[in-house]
Amino acid sequence: MSRTIHLTMDEGEAVSRCAAQNVGVSAVERLPLGGVRLVCMSVDGAELMRRKLKAHLIKGEVTRQRHRPIRPLW
Repeated sequence: MSRTIHLTMDEGEAVSRCAAQNVGVSAVERLPLGGVRLVCMSVDGAELMRRKLKAHLIKGEVTRQRHRPIRPLW
């Protein structure tokens, strides 16, 4: 299983829902086409959030924003 979840909600709401369930969040990233990529601290926490937020899950492939520059900075 994966610790990553793709959701159709904003960052603040996703983090607050995790806090309400005592699930630790490792990273939250906005997706270019809307929604967030949420990485939980544990696989068990991710599974719990998948069950709780089933209506907000994004099915299929998602496109992430480029994080690193194309050329090296040096």
